Amino acid sequence: MAVKQKIMIVDDDTSIAELISLYLRKECFDTLCVEDGEEALRQFEEYGPNLILLDLMLPGMDGYEVCRELRKTSKVPIIMLSAKGEIFDKVLGLELGADDYMIKPFDSKELVARVKAVLRRFTPEAAKPEEFPNEKQGDCVIYQDLLINQTNYAVTYLGKQVEMPPKELELLYFLASHPNQVFTREQLLDHIWGYEYIGDTRTVDVHVKRVREKIKDRANWSIATVWGIGYKFEVKKV
Repeated sequence: MAVKQKIMIVDDDTSIAELISLYLRKECFDTLCVEDGEEALRQFEEYGPNLILLDLMLPGMDGYEVCRELRKTSKVPIIMLSAKGEIFDKVLGLELGADDYMIKPFDSKELVARVKAVLRRFTPEAAKPEEFPNEKQGDCVIYQDLLINQTNYAVTYLGKQVEMPPKELELLYFLASHPNQVFTREQLLDHIWGYEYIGDTRTVDVHVKRVREKIKDRANWSIATVWGIGYKFEVKKV
């Protein structure tokens, strides 16, 4: 079963925290809401989040201090949230080790997009390139019997070039670039078609079906369906 990425939301405004949690759960993240800095440090060890959304104005220990303490032992991605939009506040937060800084009020889609962007920069331990039989060179991903070149939009399978429309190729390239990472249909729709796309998640299913008709699974890799969630490019050690 796929393991959801965990997001810890540290904000003393429970209504905002619950709203953020709702948006993230819709994107298939697991969430934990915490109301103060001391509790955040305690829960960090137990919950083990993949990313922290950290409000600056917290009772007791503020967000800056929490960030400073976390950076003593961890490189977990941190996005700071604040109603304070002064350059000084942003610079201080980033210098203390935050990976991004968002000013309240913010758009929910932008928040989700930034969470995804920051997480993409932190490759999961299970998906380190050296552990799998593939290479990524620029905009080219190489597996046994498969080469996907996004620069010239070419796919080579079993030594032969495969004709593939742009969206099918982009979908295959995106999945293959993130081996063993599960993506929901909504996430794939956002990544490949963009937030402005007017359509539903069946678009993703149709494109996956078409790709599978052209690219058959191999012993050490496959386009796998994760029931109830979405898809992943599954890579096996052989």
